[in-house]
Amino acid sequence: MNYTLQSADLSVEINPIGMELSSIKSSTTGIEYIWQGDSAIWAGQAPVLFPIVGALKEGFTLIAGKKYEMPKHGLIRNSNKPKLIEQTDTFLRFRLTSDEESLQNYPFQFQFDMVFRLFDKTLTIEHHISNLGANVMLYSIGAHPAFNCPLREGEVYEDYSLEFAQVELAYTQLVDPSGLIGLNQRLVLDNTAKLPLHPHLFVDDALIFKQLKSREVTIKHKDKGDILSVNFEDFDYLGLWAKPEAPFVCIEPWLGIGDSSDSNHQFAEKDGIMKLEANRSEMKTYSITIIE
Repeated sequence: MNYTLQSADLSVEINPIGMELSSIKSSTTGIEYIWQGDSAIWAGQAPVLFPIVGALKEGFTLIAGKKYEMPKHGLIRNSNKPKLIEQTDTFLRFRLTSDEESLQNYPFQFQFDMVFRLFDKTLTIEHHISNLGANVMLYSIGAHPAFNCPLREGEVYEDYSLEFAQVELAYTQLVDPSGLIGLNQRLVLDNTAKLPLHPHLFVDDALIFKQLKSREVTIKHKDKGDILSVNFEDFDYLGLWAKPEAPFVCIEPWLGIGDSSDSNHQFAEKDGIMKLEANRSEMKTYSITIIE
């Protein structure tokens, strides 16, 4: 059963499985902004990525000399273990806590809360990470929301673009056939703030940006203007992705990325790895604002 948040402008649904955002719908037009999933294309909607983003080389990592296996994007996606802790009409808090099973794959004691706050046309999504153990905790975290594109009948993918908050000179890290981050780059944004969408934009997998100046990206229609924006002040990296020719686009704030093709498997040396002291907590937030 999904849980619902409601404002005068929007209705939002959260799936407790994986604490996954599953719907943002306009209360006036009925337009659904979140991809509704299709197992023939991509069944996800907005998976939570923790304690890794992307894939591990050969499916494993080394922590304090011991081998640990984790699936792509980590332990939360598709998990039925999160529990609802608090709920109001505009606020939800879910919690996942480490257990004997998680410790087999990730040797840190943690508490992970997802908080969803709805105010008018803005949904704020908070990731609260707590280190319950005695040692420094290593982790990465990311979001993966997929937005319907196009939104209306008669529109095509090419009617839309992504607008960055600042003019960018930005290269993507190329993804190799095994899903790891390759050693080469390709120029994507050549002193521009606009990235036109087209069906083959993601034919080589995700676009992965590590050095953007922008911390906000807006989906824009050529005639209707700004549709929605994603603000990610707390996140240093950004992924953009869709299945080729699929009717959605993912805007993915990340702290950390997948293993590189030349990875030595050392978790502590992963690109963008975060460190959290014992008995400390921190929060990482992004927001989605419906503009139209």
